[in-house]
Amino acid sequence: MAQFLLETVWLVPCYALIGGLLAVPWSPGLISKTGPRPAGYLNLVMTFLAFVHAAIALQATWNQPPQEVFIPWLSTAGLNLTITLEISSVSVGAIAVVTGLNLLAQIYAIGYMEMDWGWGRFYSLLGLFEAGLCALALCNNLFFSYVILEVLTLGTYLLVGLWFSQPLVVTGARDAFLTKRVGDLFLLMGVLALWPLAGTWNYTELAEWATTAKVDPTVITLVGLALIAGPMGKCAQFPLHLWLDEAMEGPVPSTILRNSVVVASGAWVLIKLQPVLTLSPIISSAMVAIGAVTAVGASLIAIAQIDLKRCQSYSVSAYMGLVFIAVGMQQDEAALLLVLSNAIAAALLVMSTGGIIWNSITQDVTQLGGLWKRRPISALAFIVGSLGLIGFPPLGGFWALMELADGLWETHLWLVGVIITVNTLTAVSLTREFGLLFGGKAKQMSERSPEVHWPMVLPMMILLGFTLHLPLVLQSLSLLPNWVTLNKDVALLLIWSTLFGCSVTGVIYLSNIPKPIRLPWKGLQDLLAYDFYTPKLYRMTIIFGVAQLSKLVDMIDRFVVDGIVNMVGLFSLFSGESLKYSTTGQTQFYAFTILLVVGILGGFLTWQYWGNLFLNLMF
Repeated sequence: MAQFLLETVWLVPCYALIGGLLAVPWSPGLISKTGPRPAGYLNLVMTFLAFVHAAIALQATWNQPPQEVFIPWLSTAGLNLTITLEISSVSVGAIAVVTGLNLLAQIYAIGYMEMDWGWGRFYSLLGLFEAGLCALALCNNLFFSYVILEVLTLGTYLLVGLWFSQPLVVTGARDAFLTKRVGDLFLLMGVLALWPLAGTWNYTELAEWATTAKVDPTVITLVGLALIAGPMGKCAQFPLHLWLDEAMEGPVPSTILRNSVVVASGAWVLIKLQPVLTLSPIISSAMVAIGAVTAVGASLIAIAQIDLKRCQSYSVSAYMGLVFIAVGMQQDEAALLLVLSNAIAAALLVMSTGGIIWNSITQDVTQLGGLWKRRPISALAFIVGSLGLIGFPPLGGFWALMELADGLWETHLWLVGVIITVNTLTAVSLTREFGLLFGGKAKQMSERSPEVHWPMVLPMMILLGFTLHLPLVLQSLSLLPNWVTLNKDVALLLIWSTLFGCSVTGVIYLSNIPKPIRLPWKGLQDLLAYDFYTPKLYRMTIIFGVAQLSKLVDMIDRFVVDGIVNMVGLFSLFSGESLKYSTTGQTQFYAFTILLVVGILGGFLTWQYWGNLFLNLMF
């Protein structure tokens, strides 16, 4: 049975796709008598089947060599496009995580969106997301990975814009779509440019080609920069990081997937392309620089935010920055551990705070407080999620950061400093958020804020238990380092940075010090609060440039293109009106006109013969 499920694991994306299609009739209201809830239940059943299939197949594929499945798609003019799927422990494990988190998100959505009539559209889009992410995990072809990423970009736009009657939602969906499209455009250039160099889009063949490739350094550098632009947008890396903040206007259940596995889609492609990207040292340096700037910058920005969702979105960007550093330094195992630990912990954090957004008037953390007594389960989930994201042993975040820092300890000590700094700032940010939400006395906005009901508590408790048991799962799979060979210096640095960030921030935000806390220099406070003024820089540079270019094109279109067309039309109209009055009805006049025109045309065509003769006679 397990072997059969392993051989047919490529059908897992179809479960979610079928569920999404079955939910479509409830989306436009074609089926209205039952209400939209059956759409959610159908998707739940299909996602549950997909998770069971993937979980059983994962046991069968562990420690087994990868297998490839080839599905012919298009063969013409020397171009052979075959959908190549790789069935390995990593890919099957990835779809198990995706289907499991989507299952919990859908259960959570039953409680969160119980009064929402957009169930059909919402669950259809969740099915589209799940199918796309599972297909991306199995896909072993760069071209089809790009196609799947485009589908996910469209899904992001539709899911963020679910409540399209709200202006902020429409703006957020538009900005998220356009920002990701910038990275996707450069990624398409890189994908097309890589084909003449390598002659393949298969990830396995690309890795083999990269070991012996001899290409022009400038060309491979340009191609590599284009290839990392797409993952930059998907992983919300600077300067393409603003979309994740804008996407927070969507429903919280979709944010569970977005902050956990959707942002990891770009990291997955980046890890697959790592052998090709290492062909140019400039590309590796660029990834490290982008990751370091985003990790430190986003961690600083998160500390100064007052919106509940924005605090978490910037922490996700910072974590993905560490993934960029890991891939740039060829630490693939550390990158995968970072993706896994972020997916579990970030999803738990969104669930714990989603209930506060659900039955509170505001999501401004400065107007909340004292929720520990009213929401003990959510508070406990927030604590575990926070500890799972930072370097707190023995949870997953500690081992992921430990794996990355240990690999850089001997060669790039300054990057270890970056990791320690990001860990400290993340601890400060999450402890600050906890203190503002659950510490202190209840305020007017949080006096009547009871714990959420069971459809939202159940998935939160399941994910909390999995977060606590993640180290045991990793140990059973032999993915944790041996205690004997553990780098004690790195471990102590991570632990001390975590304790320092949590303790100092806890003293500040859990004491009677007046809130909110502001930095001594208002300029620095505003710099962090307004995202280093990145939106303003966008408006002053890119948006202004595009607007001026659009005006120039509009002027050319109106005065040049349309002007020529209008001139031809006016000339035709004037000529027709003039000829109208020259018609006499006499046959000899028409014949004379024809002969005159033929004579003029003949004279013009024979000018080079008789014209020279005339000039010779005259001179």
